Amino acid sequence: MKRLISTIAFVAWVAISYSQITFGYFSYTNVLTSMNDYAIVSAQLTQLREQYDAEAKRVEDEFNTKYEAFLGEQSELALVILQKRQAELQDLMEKNIAFKKEAARLLAAAESDALAPLHSRISEALQAIGYERGYQFVINTDANACPYINPDYGEDIEEELISTLNKAM
Repeated sequence: MKRLISTIAFVAWVAISYSQITFGYFSYTNVLTSMNDYAIVSAQLTQLREQYDAEAKRVEDEFNTKYEAFLGEQSELALVILQKRQAELQDLMEKNIAFKKEAARLLAAAESDALAPLHSRISEALQAIGYERGYQFVINTDANACPYINPDYGEDIEEELISTLNKAM
């Protein structure tokens, strides 16, 4: 029995040693930013970001104007009016902070929604290329996730992926 287990283990080791695992690798960021549609999506997101930034700047300027006016006349105001103006300024500042948070949330959601079709297309192209070439897996090399890849076993599929995605247009 011990001999049978040793023989099976040896055969398995030889099979694993001689089987070649092939895989593909690419930079997701490079592929995404090379897509034709990415420039359009990026421009739309930049325009939306500029609109939110302009509105934030406008309300910030409005607050600053009111605050400067308050500082100039606070010594002349009755206590009740002074407290009312302070409360108004506090309320305005809280609304500005809430707007900035909401704008950031909405921008993140808009970016996610706008990029979703591009991510989907990349995924579909990866599935097709991986299946066609018989890869066991495909590695995203972004963020130095895989600092070394032996080119004898893996293939850089970035250019093919970019070409496939831009042809599909």
